Amino acid sequence: MRELLRFAASIVLCEGVGIVSGLFTARGISEWYAHIAKPSFTPPDSVFGPVWTVLYFMMGCALYLVWRRWDGSGTLKAALAVFIAQLLLNGLWSFLFFGLRSPLAGMIEIVALWAAVIATTVLFWRISRPAGLLLVPYAAWVTFASVLNWSLWRLNS
Repeated sequence: MRELLRFAASIVLCEGVGIVSGLFTARGISEWYAHIAKPSFTPPDSVFGPVWTVLYFMMGCALYLVWRRWDGSGTLKAALAVFIAQLLLNGLWSFLFFGLRSPLAGMIEIVALWAAVIATTVLFWRISRPAGLLLVPYAAWVTFASVLNWSLWRLNS
């Protein structure tokens, strides 16, 4: 039962960040994003929700795989701290980009997010290879999102 609760908490935490981020995103899309210039490689708006839902689920699974190995060690504490930091940065990006309607602020912040995601992936990989592998698509998506964010900033500044 304890493991089931830990798994559920991991998923709810990550998906919860997605829900909160989605509040900023939904409003920003209809009121602002729909009207700015976009590069040709911009995915349709309908792609983002499903992709992020799956990525948040995978992040939750990765968190669970690491958290279940909890032994109080500095390695696990560091990995979980970096994970929480990247999760907070993930939510902050939506606020900066969509909430404040600032591709520049989003661009500056996504650099920190990308670094935190890579660090989390490496730290999780050292503790649990499946956990690290679950974060690889997230790292790839944030890399793509960084290029897209940069392009949006350049086209609209």
